[in-house]
Amino acid sequence: MKDTTKAHILSGHGELMHSEAISAVVKNIETAMQGWPAVITTAVLVIAAIAVAAILQIMIVRMVPKRLLSTRPVLGRMIKRMRKVLFFYIAVILLSGVVPVVPISEDARISLLHVLGAVFIVLMGWAFTIMVDATTAHQLAHRPENIQSDAIARKHVTQWQVLRRVSYVLTVMVTVAAALMVFPAVRAYGVSLLASAGAAGLVVGLAARPVLSNLIAGVQIAITQPLRVEDAVVINGQWGWIEEITSTYVVVRIWNWQRMIVPLAWLLEQPFQNWTRDSSELIGTVHWNVDYTVPVDVLRKKLDEIVHSTPLWSGKVMVLQVTQALATTIELRALVSARNSGEAWDLRCYVREKMIAFLQAEYPNALPKQRLEIDAVAMAQAGIGGVQTPEDAV
Repeated sequence: MKDTTKAHILSGHGELMHSEAISAVVKNIETAMQGWPAVITTAVLVIAAIAVAAILQIMIVRMVPKRLLSTRPVLGRMIKRMRKVLFFYIAVILLSGVVPVVPISEDARISLLHVLGAVFIVLMGWAFTIMVDATTAHQLAHRPENIQSDAIARKHVTQWQVLRRVSYVLTVMVTVAAALMVFPAVRAYGVSLLASAGAAGLVVGLAARPVLSNLIAGVQIAITQPLRVEDAVVINGQWGWIEEITSTYVVVRIWNWQRMIVPLAWLLEQPFQNWTRDSSELIGTVHWNVDYTVPVDVLRKKLDEIVHSTPLWSGKVMVLQVTQALATTIELRALVSARNSGEAWDLRCYVREKMIAFLQAEYPNALPKQRLEIDAVAMAQAGIGGVQTPEDAV
Protein backbone atom coordinates (compact mmCIF):
# COMPACT_ATOMS: atom_id res chain seq x y z
CA MET A 1 0.00 0.00 0.00
CA LYS A 2 2.81 2.32 0.90
CA ASP A 3 4.63 1.46 -2.32
CA THR A 4 1.52 2.29 -4.35
CA THR A 5 1.01 5.60 -2.61
CA LYS A 6 4.66 6.41 -3.05
CA ALA A 7 4.43 5.63 -6.77
CA HIS A 8 1.42 7.94 -7.16
CA ILE A 9 3.24 10.71 -5.34
CA LEU A 10 6.30 10.27 -7.54
CA SER A 11 4.15 10.19 -10.67
CA GLY A 12 2.33 13.37 -9.70
CA HIS A 13 5.60 14.99 -8.77
CA GLY A 14 7.05 14.02 -12.18
CA GLU A 15 4.08 15.48 -14.04
CA LEU A 16 4.36 18.68 -12.03
CA MET A 17 8.03 18.94 -12.85
CA HIS A 18 7.29 18.30 -16.54
CA SER A 19 4.67 21.07 -16.71
CA GLU A 20 6.94 23.42 -14.81
CA ALA A 21 9.72 22.67 -17.28
CA ILE A 22 7.44 23.50 -20.23
CA SER A 23 6.32 26.71 -18.55
CA ALA A 24 9.93 27.63 -17.87
CA VAL A 25 10.82 27.06 -21.56
CA VAL A 26 7.91 29.25 -22.69
CA LYS A 27 8.91 32.00 -20.25
CA ASN A 28 12.51 31.82 -21.44
CA ILE A 29 11.36 32.13 -25.07
CA GLU A 30 9.17 35.09 -24.20
CA THR A 31 12.03 36.74 -22.29
CA ALA A 32 14.48 36.14 -25.11
CA MET A 33 12.11 37.63 -27.71
CA GLN A 34 10.93 40.63 -25.72
CA GLY A 35 13.17 43.06 -27.56
CA TRP A 36 12.33 41.72 -31.02
CA PRO A 37 9.92 43.48 -33.39
CA ALA A 38 6.39 42.06 -33.40
CA VAL A 39 6.57 41.00 -37.05
CA ILE A 40 9.82 39.07 -36.57
CA THR A 41 8.53 37.45 -33.39
CA THR A 42 5.35 36.30 -35.10
CA ALA A 43 7.22 34.98 -38.14
CA VAL A 44 9.71 33.06 -35.99
CA LEU A 45 6.98 31.43 -33.90
CA VAL A 46 4.93 30.45 -36.95
CA ILE A 47 7.94 29.03 -38.80
CA ALA A 48 9.01 27.12 -35.69
CA ALA A 49 5.53 25.64 -35.26
CA ILE A 50 5.41 24.55 -38.92
CA ALA A 51 8.91 23.03 -38.72
CA VAL A 52 8.03 21.08 -35.58
CA ALA A 53 4.80 19.90 -37.26
CA ALA A 54 6.75 18.60 -40.25
CA ILE A 55 9.21 16.74 -38.00
CA LEU A 56 6.44 15.19 -35.90
CA GLN A 57 4.53 14.15 -39.03
CA ILE A 58 7.58 12.32 -40.39
CA MET A 59 8.20 10.63 -37.03
CA ILE A 60 4.60 9.46 -36.67
CA VAL A 61 4.48 8.07 -40.22
CA ARG A 62 7.73 6.17 -39.72
CA MET A 63 6.45 4.68 -36.47
CA VAL A 64 3.83 2.68 -38.37
CA PRO A 65 5.21 -0.85 -39.03
CA LYS A 66 5.74 -1.63 -42.72
CA ARG A 67 4.52 -5.17 -42.16
CA LEU A 68 1.18 -3.79 -41.00
CA LEU A 69 0.90 -1.69 -44.15
CA SER A 70 1.64 -4.67 -46.39
CA THR A 71 -0.95 -6.89 -44.69
CA ARG A 72 -3.61 -4.17 -44.48
CA PRO A 73 -3.84 -2.45 -47.87
CA VAL A 74 -6.73 -0.25 -46.76
CA LEU A 75 -4.70 1.09 -43.83
CA GLY A 76 -1.70 1.64 -46.09
CA ARG A 77 -3.80 3.60 -48.58
CA MET A 78 -5.27 5.71 -45.77
CA ILE A 79 -1.89 6.51 -44.22
CA LYS A 80 -0.42 7.40 -47.59
CA ARG A 81 -3.20 9.89 -48.28
CA MET A 82 -3.38 11.10 -44.66
CA ARG A 83 0.16 12.49 -44.57
CA LYS A 84 -0.86 15.98 -45.62
CA VAL A 85 -3.86 15.96 -43.32
CA LEU A 86 -1.69 14.81 -40.41
CA PHE A 87 0.79 17.61 -41.06
CA PHE A 88 -1.97 20.23 -41.08
CA TYR A 89 -3.49 18.71 -37.94
CA ILE A 90 -0.25 19.04 -36.02
CA ALA A 91 0.42 22.49 -37.46
CA VAL A 92 -3.03 23.76 -36.40
CA ILE A 93 -2.57 22.39 -32.88
CA LEU A 94 0.88 23.96 -32.52
CA LEU A 95 -0.27 27.26 -33.99
CA SER A 96 -3.17 27.28 -31.53
CA GLY A 97 -0.56 27.10 -28.77
CA VAL A 98 1.56 29.81 -30.38
CA VAL A 99 -1.23 32.36 -30.92
CA PRO A 100 -1.65 33.24 -27.20
CA VAL A 101 2.01 34.35 -26.94
CA VAL A 102 2.14 36.22 -30.27
CA PRO A 103 2.40 40.00 -29.76
CA ILE A 104 -0.89 40.97 -31.41
CA SER A 105 -4.10 42.61 -30.23
CA GLU A 106 -6.69 40.65 -28.29
CA ASP A 107 -9.31 40.89 -31.06
CA ALA A 108 -6.86 39.59 -33.66
CA ARG A 109 -5.86 36.75 -31.33
CA ILE A 110 -9.49 35.68 -30.85
CA SER A 111 -10.15 35.85 -34.57
CA LEU A 112 -7.09 33.70 -35.32
CA LEU A 113 -8.20 31.11 -32.77
CA HIS A 114 -11.63 30.98 -34.41
CA VAL A 115 -10.05 30.52 -37.83
CA LEU A 116 -7.81 27.73 -36.54
CA GLY A 117 -10.84 26.04 -34.98
CA ALA A 118 -12.70 26.19 -38.28
CA VAL A 119 -9.65 24.81 -40.11
CA PHE A 120 -9.45 21.96 -37.60
CA ILE A 121 -13.08 21.03 -38.32
CA VAL A 122 -12.45 21.17 -42.08
CA LEU A 123 -9.47 18.86 -41.62
CA MET A 124 -11.70 16.39 -39.76
CA GLY A 125 -14.11 16.36 -42.71
CA TRP A 126 -11.19 15.91 -45.11
CA ALA A 127 -9.87 12.98 -43.10
CA PHE A 128 -13.30 11.33 -43.07
CA THR A 129 -13.66 11.62 -46.85
CA ILE A 130 -10.20 10.07 -47.26
CA MET A 131 -11.22 7.14 -45.06
CA VAL A 132 -14.43 6.61 -47.03
CA ASP A 133 -12.64 6.87 -50.37
CA ALA A 134 -9.88 4.45 -49.35
CA THR A 135 -12.40 1.91 -48.07
CA THR A 136 -14.52 2.22 -51.22
CA ALA A 137 -11.49 1.91 -53.50
CA HIS A 138 -10.45 -1.27 -51.69
CA GLN A 139 -13.94 -2.75 -51.98
CA LEU A 140 -14.14 -1.95 -55.71
CA ALA A 141 -10.59 -3.08 -56.52
CA HIS A 142 -11.63 -6.71 -56.94
CA ARG A 143 -14.58 -6.14 -59.28
CA PRO A 144 -14.65 -8.67 -62.15
CA GLU A 145 -13.91 -7.57 -65.70
CA ASN A 146 -17.17 -8.96 -67.08
CA ILE A 147 -19.37 -7.34 -64.44
CA GLN A 148 -22.51 -7.55 -66.61
CA SER A 149 -22.80 -11.30 -66.04
CA ASP A 150 -22.25 -11.09 -62.25
CA ALA A 151 -25.35 -9.79 -60.45
CA ILE A 152 -23.72 -9.93 -57.00
CA ALA A 153 -20.75 -7.86 -58.18
CA ARG A 154 -23.07 -5.27 -59.73
CA LYS A 155 -25.01 -5.05 -56.46
CA HIS A 156 -21.78 -4.64 -54.50
CA VAL A 157 -20.41 -1.92 -56.80
CA THR A 158 -23.71 -0.01 -56.79
CA GLN A 159 -23.95 0.08 -53.00
CA TRP A 160 -20.41 1.33 -52.48
CA GLN A 161 -20.55 3.94 -55.25
CA VAL A 162 -23.83 5.42 -54.06
CA LEU A 163 -22.85 5.38 -50.39
CA ARG A 164 -19.54 7.07 -51.21
CA ARG A 165 -21.25 9.88 -53.13
CA VAL A 166 -23.89 10.36 -50.43
CA SER A 167 -21.25 10.40 -47.68
CA TYR A 168 -19.32 13.06 -49.62
CA VAL A 169 -22.35 15.34 -49.78
CA LEU A 170 -23.29 14.82 -46.14
CA THR A 171 -19.70 15.32 -44.98
CA VAL A 172 -19.37 18.59 -46.88
CA MET A 173 -22.68 19.88 -45.52
CA VAL A 174 -21.91 18.96 -41.91
CA THR A 175 -18.30 20.18 -42.10
CA VAL A 176 -19.21 23.56 -43.58
CA ALA A 177 -22.02 24.04 -41.07
CA ALA A 178 -19.80 23.11 -38.12
CA ALA A 179 -16.94 25.31 -39.35
CA LEU A 180 -19.23 28.32 -39.76
CA MET A 181 -20.75 27.82 -36.32
CA VAL A 182 -17.31 28.41 -34.79
CA PHE A 183 -17.66 32.13 -35.49
CA PRO A 184 -20.01 33.86 -33.03
CA ALA A 185 -21.65 36.09 -35.64
CA VAL A 186 -22.54 33.16 -37.91
CA ARG A 187 -23.65 31.04 -34.96
CA ALA A 188 -26.03 33.75 -33.74
CA TYR A 189 -27.42 34.17 -37.26
CA GLY A 190 -27.96 30.42 -37.59
CA VAL A 191 -29.72 30.20 -34.25
CA SER A 192 -31.98 33.12 -35.16
CA LEU A 193 -32.87 31.43 -38.46
CA LEU A 194 -33.75 28.17 -36.72
CA ALA A 195 -35.78 29.98 -34.06
CA SER A 196 -37.68 32.26 -36.41
CA ALA A 197 -39.03 29.57 -38.78
CA GLY A 198 -40.31 32.41 -40.93
CA ALA A 199 -40.34 33.19 -44.62
CA ALA A 200 -36.55 32.93 -44.95
CA GLY A 201 -36.56 29.38 -43.60
CA LEU A 202 -39.39 28.45 -45.96
CA VAL A 203 -37.54 29.83 -48.97
CA VAL A 204 -34.36 27.95 -48.03
CA GLY A 205 -36.34 24.75 -47.58
CA LEU A 206 -38.03 25.07 -50.96
CA ALA A 207 -34.72 25.87 -52.66
CA ALA A 208 -33.03 22.85 -51.11
CA ARG A 209 -35.88 20.45 -51.88
CA PRO A 210 -34.51 19.12 -55.24
CA VAL A 211 -31.09 18.48 -53.73
CA LEU A 212 -32.48 16.78 -50.63
CA SER A 213 -34.98 14.70 -52.62
CA ASN A 214 -32.25 13.43 -54.95
CA LEU A 215 -29.99 12.74 -51.96
CA ILE A 216 -32.70 10.72 -50.23
CA ALA A 217 -33.42 8.93 -53.51
CA GLY A 218 -29.74 7.98 -53.72
CA VAL A 219 -29.87 6.39 -50.28
CA GLN A 220 -33.07 4.58 -51.24
CA ILE A 221 -31.48 3.20 -54.41
CA ALA A 222 -28.44 2.02 -52.44
CA ILE A 223 -30.70 0.11 -50.04
CA THR A 224 -33.49 -1.23 -52.28
CA GLN A 225 -31.47 -1.35 -55.52
CA PRO A 226 -34.13 -1.19 -58.23
CA LEU A 227 -31.18 -0.75 -60.59
CA ARG A 228 -27.44 -1.37 -60.37
CA VAL A 229 -24.28 -0.53 -62.23
CA GLU A 230 -24.19 -2.14 -65.72
CA ASP A 231 -27.88 -3.06 -65.60
CA ALA A 232 -29.54 -3.06 -69.03
CA VAL A 233 -32.48 -0.66 -68.80
CA VAL A 234 -35.05 1.11 -70.95
CA ILE A 235 -35.74 4.61 -69.59
CA ASN A 236 -38.14 6.93 -71.38
CA GLY A 237 -37.85 4.85 -74.56
CA GLN A 238 -34.03 4.84 -74.55
CA TRP A 239 -32.18 1.54 -74.19
CA GLY A 240 -28.77 1.42 -72.55
CA TRP A 241 -26.69 0.43 -69.55
CA ILE A 242 -26.32 2.08 -66.15
CA GLU A 243 -22.79 3.47 -66.26
CA GLU A 244 -22.65 5.49 -63.04
CA ILE A 245 -24.88 6.24 -60.05
CA THR A 246 -24.06 9.47 -58.22
CA SER A 247 -25.72 11.03 -55.19
CA THR A 248 -28.15 13.05 -57.35
CA TYR A 249 -28.36 11.49 -60.84
CA VAL A 250 -27.79 8.37 -62.93
CA VAL A 251 -25.67 8.20 -66.08
CA VAL A 252 -27.12 5.87 -68.75
CA ARG A 253 -24.78 4.73 -71.55
CA ILE A 254 -27.00 4.46 -74.62
CA TRP A 255 -26.23 1.90 -77.32
CA ASN A 256 -24.78 4.60 -79.63
CA TRP A 257 -22.32 5.70 -76.87
CA GLN A 258 -24.29 8.80 -76.00
CA ARG A 259 -24.94 9.51 -72.31
CA MET A 260 -28.34 10.28 -70.81
CA ILE A 261 -28.45 11.98 -67.40
CA VAL A 262 -31.49 11.06 -65.28
CA PRO A 263 -32.20 12.66 -61.86
CA LEU A 264 -32.65 10.08 -59.11
CA ALA A 265 -35.90 11.57 -57.81
CA TRP A 266 -37.46 11.45 -61.29
CA LEU A 267 -36.23 7.91 -61.81
CA LEU A 268 -37.94 6.61 -58.68
CA GLU A 269 -41.23 8.29 -59.63
CA GLN A 270 -41.38 7.07 -63.25
CA PRO A 271 -41.64 3.45 -64.49
CA PHE A 272 -38.69 1.97 -66.36
CA GLN A 273 -37.61 -1.45 -67.62
CA ASN A 274 -34.71 -3.31 -66.01
CA TRP A 275 -33.77 -6.26 -68.17
CA THR A 276 -31.12 -7.59 -65.80
CA ARG A 277 -32.76 -7.11 -62.39
CA ASP A 278 -32.33 -10.69 -61.19
CA SER A 279 -30.04 -12.12 -63.85
CA SER A 280 -28.01 -10.77 -66.73
CA GLU A 281 -29.21 -13.53 -69.08
CA LEU A 282 -31.69 -12.52 -71.76
CA ILE A 283 -33.74 -14.17 -74.52
CA GLY A 284 -33.46 -12.44 -77.87
CA THR A 285 -36.08 -12.63 -80.61
CA VAL A 286 -35.55 -12.74 -84.38
CA HIS A 287 -38.40 -12.43 -86.93
CA TRP A 288 -38.61 -13.34 -90.62
CA ASN A 289 -41.43 -13.04 -93.12
CA VAL A 290 -41.16 -15.91 -95.64
CA ASP A 291 -43.26 -17.60 -98.27
CA TYR A 292 -45.76 -20.34 -97.46
CA THR A 293 -43.58 -22.87 -99.32
CA VAL A 294 -40.66 -22.61 -96.86
CA PRO A 295 -39.72 -25.91 -95.12
CA VAL A 296 -39.98 -24.97 -91.43
CA ASP A 297 -38.37 -28.18 -90.13
CA VAL A 298 -35.29 -27.55 -92.27
CA LEU A 299 -35.03 -24.02 -90.85
CA ARG A 300 -35.23 -25.41 -87.30
CA LYS A 301 -32.24 -27.64 -87.99
CA LYS A 302 -30.39 -24.72 -89.57
CA LEU A 303 -31.11 -22.53 -86.54
CA ASP A 304 -29.65 -25.20 -84.27
CA GLU A 305 -26.55 -25.29 -86.45
CA ILE A 306 -26.22 -21.50 -86.43
CA VAL A 307 -26.44 -21.03 -82.64
CA HIS A 308 -23.97 -23.86 -82.03
CA SER A 309 -21.46 -22.15 -84.29
CA THR A 310 -21.10 -19.02 -82.12
CA PRO A 311 -19.99 -18.48 -78.48
CA LEU A 312 -22.66 -15.79 -78.13
CA TRP A 313 -25.32 -18.44 -77.43
CA SER A 314 -25.64 -19.41 -73.76
CA GLY A 315 -26.87 -22.92 -74.65
CA LYS A 316 -30.24 -22.71 -72.85
CA VAL A 317 -32.96 -21.56 -75.27
CA MET A 318 -33.29 -22.22 -79.01
CA VAL A 319 -36.82 -22.22 -80.48
CA LEU A 320 -38.25 -21.56 -83.95
CA GLN A 321 -42.01 -21.13 -84.33
CA VAL A 322 -44.56 -19.89 -86.85
CA THR A 323 -46.19 -17.00 -85.02
CA GLN A 324 -48.43 -15.53 -87.74
CA ALA A 325 -50.02 -16.52 -91.04
CA LEU A 326 -50.53 -13.40 -93.13
CA ALA A 327 -52.17 -12.95 -96.50
CA THR A 328 -49.01 -13.50 -98.55
CA THR A 329 -46.38 -14.68 -96.06
CA ILE A 330 -45.91 -16.43 -92.76
CA GLU A 331 -43.97 -14.98 -89.84
CA LEU A 332 -41.24 -17.03 -88.18
CA ARG A 333 -39.94 -16.16 -84.72
CA ALA A 334 -36.71 -17.52 -83.27
CA LEU A 335 -35.93 -17.36 -79.54
CA VAL A 336 -32.25 -17.58 -78.57
CA SER A 337 -30.64 -17.02 -75.17
CA ALA A 338 -27.49 -15.06 -74.34
CA ARG A 339 -25.50 -14.29 -71.20
CA ASN A 340 -26.09 -10.52 -71.23
CA SER A 341 -27.83 -7.78 -73.20
CA GLY A 342 -24.85 -6.96 -75.40
CA GLU A 343 -24.33 -10.55 -76.47
CA ALA A 344 -28.09 -10.95 -76.97
CA TRP A 345 -28.11 -8.11 -79.49
CA ASP A 346 -25.09 -9.49 -81.34
CA LEU A 347 -26.60 -12.98 -81.35
CA ARG A 348 -29.87 -11.73 -82.82
CA CYS A 349 -28.06 -9.95 -85.65
CA TYR A 350 -25.87 -13.01 -86.26
CA VAL A 351 -28.81 -15.42 -86.46
CA ARG A 352 -30.78 -13.08 -88.73
CA GLU A 353 -27.89 -12.66 -91.18
CA LYS A 354 -27.04 -16.37 -91.33
CA MET A 355 -30.65 -17.45 -91.85
CA ILE A 356 -31.18 -14.93 -94.66
CA ALA A 357 -27.99 -16.13 -96.36
CA PHE A 358 -29.21 -19.74 -96.05
CA LEU A 359 -32.59 -18.91 -97.60
CA GLN A 360 -30.95 -17.02 -100.45
CA ALA A 361 -28.63 -19.92 -101.22
CA GLU A 362 -30.89 -22.96 -100.68
CA TYR A 363 -34.50 -21.76 -100.87
CA PRO A 364 -34.67 -18.54 -102.90
CA ASN A 365 -38.30 -19.25 -103.80
CA ALA A 366 -39.16 -19.20 -100.10
CA LEU A 367 -38.36 -15.52 -99.82
CA PRO A 368 -41.37 -13.19 -99.75
CA LYS A 369 -42.98 -12.65 -103.15
CA GLN A 370 -46.07 -11.00 -104.56
CA ARG A 371 -48.62 -13.18 -106.42
CA LEU A 372 -50.77 -11.69 -109.22
CA GLU A 373 -53.74 -13.34 -110.96
CA ILE A 374 -54.02 -12.21 -114.60
CA ASP A 375 -57.39 -12.29 -116.35
CA ALA A 376 -56.54 -12.77 -120.04
CA VAL A 377 -60.06 -11.86 -121.28
CA ALA A 378 -60.11 -8.58 -119.39
CA MET A 379 -56.66 -7.68 -120.62
CA ALA A 380 -57.53 -8.45 -124.23
CA GLN A 381 -60.67 -6.36 -124.08
CA ALA A 382 -58.64 -3.52 -122.66
CA GLY A 383 -56.04 -3.98 -125.40
CA ILE A 384 -53.17 -4.56 -123.02
CA GLY A 385 -50.14 -6.56 -124.08
CA GLY A 386 -51.62 -8.06 -127.23
CA VAL A 387 -53.12 -11.02 -125.39
CA GLN A 388 -55.51 -13.10 -127.52
CA THR A 389 -58.86 -14.25 -126.24
CA PRO A 390 -59.99 -17.83 -126.89
CA GLU A 391 -62.36 -16.63 -129.62
CA ASP A 392 -59.48 -14.88 -131.43
CA ALA A 393 -57.36 -17.97 -131.24
CA VAL A 394 -60.10 -19.96 -133.02
